Amino acid sequence: MTETPVRVLLLEQIHPVAEDILRSAGFAVESLPRALDEDELVQRVGDVELLGLRSKTHVTQRVLDAAPNLVSIGAFCIGTNQIDLGGASERGITVFNAPFSNTRSVVELAIAEIIAMTRRLTEKNALMHAGMWDKSADGAHEVRGRTLGIVGYGNIGTQLSVLAENLGMKVLFYDTADRLALGNARRCISMTELLAEADVVTLHVDGRASNDSLFGAAEFAQMRRGALFLNLSRGFVVDYAALRRHIETGHIAGAAVDVFPVEPKGRGDEFVSELRGLPNVILTPHIGGSTEEAQQDIGRFVASKFRDFVLDGATSMSVNLPGLALPQTPETSRFILIHHNVPGVMATINGVLAEHKVNVEAQLLGTRADLGYVVTDVGATLTAEMLEQLRALPETVRLRVL
Repeated sequence: MTETPVRVLLLEQIHPVAEDILRSAGFAVESLPRALDEDELVQRVGDVELLGLRSKTHVTQRVLDAAPNLVSIGAFCIGTNQIDLGGASERGITVFNAPFSNTRSVVELAIAEIIAMTRRLTEKNALMHAGMWDKSADGAHEVRGRTLGIVGYGNIGTQLSVLAENLGMKVLFYDTADRLALGNARRCISMTELLAEADVVTLHVDGRASNDSLFGAAEFAQMRRGALFLNLSRGFVVDYAALRRHIETGHIAGAAVDVFPVEPKGRGDEFVSELRGLPNVILTPHIGGSTEEAQQDIGRFVASKFRDFVLDGATSMSVNLPGLALPQTPETSRFILIHHNVPGVMATINGVLAEHKVNVEAQLLGTRADLGYVVTDVGATLTAEMLEQLRALPETVRLRVL
């Protein structure tokens, strides 16, 4: 009898390399070019085991309830705030993302936008397309010697820091975590300190709930007059109505925005924003990581995590479960048990195996918060009775046989 192949659903135009990797592993892959709303996703996930998405598709409790076979979710991007991580963990569903793959692409876009705004290139370009020759240095500056303030000094912020210094910029940064300053960058003890000194302020924070409305009217008012503002992080962290007011008054000289609180689901849909039509404002459709290089690397990275998880139980770099990988012992049977992290679980599991006179050939345990993840290779066939006994343990969240 032929085994049913693992069912995979990929959404939002994920790079074809991901589909190639998963098909090569023997999985059945369906790819859709757009995001799905909650109702659509509920209708599609009933028999899906691996779900891949980007930033616009949201995995809610209702979606998880409709997906009894789902074992892993892959965010083919950096952020995972579109996924109910708590709900996924409760069901023993591992979540992967691509925390490094598009870093360089986002940084290069930020650098390009800083230069474009400082030279007011979008306005010059619009005039030229309208047939008007306006050769003037008014309002145009070099970036060399100007001060860049980076809010969020993680993977993107640190790389931006290095490249900005190479352009001759002075770099300040503010982060709630204790971060090592690279090069000559200087850490600010508060955002207020950074805003008072920076000629350009750029946000590179993550999608945690505490960053909601991080930057609003009070923060814009603290920025230097004539400063520039960029947000290539998350749409919900900024009050864009307040940004519009500060641009209209001339307090903020320009802005570049790549992310928005509400974004169209697909290419060609109408984009609505209070920032449309403003001078020296660059609006891009969430393309910070949208280069061929970044998308190919993201597709390869997350698809490989999917493959290794299904075939070997590897959870290295999982967002929500303990990260581990155990090379499989030859001529053994492997099972994965995700369990509540309470004392005595390993003794209970191995007690069940001993009761059935099954010898453990290799075993690896990892814990993370309330969950434990144990990979076990045994030198015997896993019987239905033994598996049912393991599945029925009060500590068991999910049992998988590979």
